[in-house]
Amino acid sequence: MKRSEINRLQRGAVKFLEKHHFHLPAWAYFRIEDWKKFRGDYREIKQRKLGWDVTDFGGGEFAKLGLVIFTIRNGTPGGKGKLYGEKALIMREGQKLPIHFHWRKMEDIIVRAGGNLVFELWNSTSADRLAKTPVTVSVDGVLKKVKAGAKLILGPGESVCVPQRLYHRFYPEPGTGMVLIGEVSSVNDDDHDNRFWEPMVRFPAIEEDEEMLFPLSSEIP
Repeated sequence: MKRSEINRLQRGAVKFLEKHHFHLPAWAYFRIEDWKKFRGDYREIKQRKLGWDVTDFGGGEFAKLGLVIFTIRNGTPGGKGKLYGEKALIMREGQKLPIHFHWRKMEDIIVRAGGNLVFELWNSTSADRLAKTPVTVSVDGVLKKVKAGAKLILGPGESVCVPQRLYHRFYPEPGTGMVLIGEVSSVNDDDHDNRFWEPMVRFPAIEEDEEMLFPLSSEIP
């Protein structure tokens, strides 16, 4: 991805979050020079990879396959103490996530504001293939059964619980606009806990064509 594209997406995300009165921590708006001058102890931010994350999954077509993420809190994989994580995610119409599951993470995906969100869900086989069996999930505490790959549509305020090894993807329902999505989960580990149905690059290379706006979580010095 080009740095100019990441900067543009971060600016758009800030405006969208402000529109929906969703506030990020003060350090979300630190520039690289602010981090270098900051004298507070921010080991937790660095070690647990909090902050900005913009990805096109290596495909080079963010408008079709991409996501803007801000990790608000997270624990340490396999560690003690904080055993949970939280993210804010922003998706635009026309975008989809790649089909994937998590070996260890269990998560609630919440439609916080904006448009509707379409979920497609599949059980996994013992060989990590897509099963054709019906899927039963909890939608705001109510069990629902859907056919494999069928569309489950949730509006603002609604959520679905995605357990381990359940293949899923989600995307804005066409015609309903951008979506602000919340993720509340067990500890997040994007380096080791994603099983993509098709090979994907979780953290794409960056072409530095202009100065960065806000550093990504991996770039905090």
